[in-house]
Amino acid sequence: MVVSTTYPVQLIQPDGRRVLDPEYAPLVADIGPDRLREFYRDMVVARRLDTEATALQRQGELGLWAPLIGQEASQIGSARALAPDDYVFISYREHAVAWCRGVDPADMTRLWRGNALAGWDPRPVATTNPAIVVGTQGLHATGYAMGAKLDGAEIATVVYFGDGATSQGDLSEALVFSVSWGAGVVFFCQNNQWAISVPTRVQSPVPLALRAAGFGMPAVQVDGNDVLAVLAVTRRAIRHARDGGGPFFIEALTYRMGPHTTSDDPARYRTPADLEEWKLRDPLDRLRRLLEREGRIDESFLDEVRAEADEAAARLRRGTLELPDPDPATLFDHVYATAHPLVGEERADHSRYLASFGPATEEAGR
Repeated sequence: MVVSTTYPVQLIQPDGRRVLDPEYAPLVADIGPDRLREFYRDMVVARRLDTEATALQRQGELGLWAPLIGQEASQIGSARALAPDDYVFISYREHAVAWCRGVDPADMTRLWRGNALAGWDPRPVATTNPAIVVGTQGLHATGYAMGAKLDGAEIATVVYFGDGATSQGDLSEALVFSVSWGAGVVFFCQNNQWAISVPTRVQSPVPLALRAAGFGMPAVQVDGNDVLAVLAVTRRAIRHARDGGGPFFIEALTYRMGPHTTSDDPARYRTPADLEEWKLRDPLDRLRRLLEREGRIDESFLDEVRAEADEAAARLRRGTLELPDPDPATLFDHVYATAHPLVGEERADHSRYLASFGPATEEAGR
């Protein structure tokens, strides 16, 4: 049976008060003060990593960066619902998901600096590298989930994407295939209100969660700035996928408080008033207010969290600045699984081209 909700599930209000939702609150009944503090710690670290990487790009150390500020609860709440053997396919903004999955901050900028074709080895963390082409990861996740089902693996596959990706044909194909084959994919849409400069209302006259009903899968809309609600909704979706129920669609309503990427100027298409309204729903402030209301936070804890965040940011910065420039000849490695004569010719042509600039350039290309 397809059940779609057109109102966002919420368990924490922006002022920190709890919401007693009889359907979803029991799904996080095990989350006590210690876990809530861990979630807050995760979100502070994720935001600090994000601001450090943005600063590095502004200083000319990264070619590009896609800031996540404002979307921490969507990413932390969903990632902390996963088991180690669940497999995650990300887009290009899920730095907080990568943090939760155990990716070393020193590896997070390798791709963005242009020093490598990938940032980290996906196998030990069961998480792919950033997917720059919008929507393609939906097909990759669906194929992986179909294979896992054929292998009898009782896991869930989660794919992250933004509201803009729902307008891409690749994602529609993924939704069709996942339903047709009963693939255990959790489609996690971070609706941050903007596909670069295009607002969600231009892309769809109805909530994005309702689109999933047209494909025949259950869907739910959640307050994406409420880490506890996101955790509850994702737990439900993960259980559905692991138990053989097929795909599940989550629309997390959040807001991209920064630019689409560091090459973007959001002031050209949105108003300061719009941003100020969403700042009142800041996911970090919301959880901190809950902890303050319940007497579970003090300055000592906040100082400890800030220190950990600064340490993670320093590791990211060191890892970025210490990355060696790759040998230009490695451009031709791993194009095919086995040696290919055309690649060999191209490698030789490139080597001769570098040699034409003199001995120093030729030596750099070896």
